[in-house]
Amino acid sequence: MPSFDIVSEVNQVEVRNAVDQTNKEVSTRFDFKGSDARVEPAEGTLTIYADDDFKLSQVTDILTTKLAKRGVDIRALKSGDTQKVSGNKVKQVITVRVGIEQELSKKIVKTIKDSKMKVQASIQGDAVRVSGAKRDLLQDAIALVKKSITDFPVQFNNFRD
Repeated sequence: MPSFDIVSEVNQVEVRNAVDQTNKEVSTRFDFKGSDARVEPAEGTLTIYADDDFKLSQVTDILTTKLAKRGVDIRALKSGDTQKVSGNKVKQVITVRVGIEQELSKKIVKTIKDSKMKVQASIQGDAVRVSGAKRDLLQDAIALVKKSITDFPVQFNNFRD
């Protein structure tokens, strides 16, 4: 039976390269001279440190530009609240979302079932598997999901006939 998986993945190598490029640009820019602005990667998160809110927004803009140039979808990032560190220094934690969350999985399954297509959708951990009798039905399901899910990056892989 033909099937495919709906997943959400982020290329971690490209994220690391974008963080390195951001730190290099921040260290060479004149408006950051003498500043402690930087981006530190951790497992699944990026922490941005800056001297004030304006510089924090500048570093965030540089980071998002570098990520977009490297092909990383910006919708996979979830920004946290700005926190005071010490004195007037601030930090912000950005989470890199990998995998489809449970509520979004349920929304995708409900969308596919409500469309009355002759395909079955099931939640498989952090992915959604869609199977049907014909390839054309699966392609219609891909088009439907692309049209209905716009606030989160999804990819379609593991297409089997």
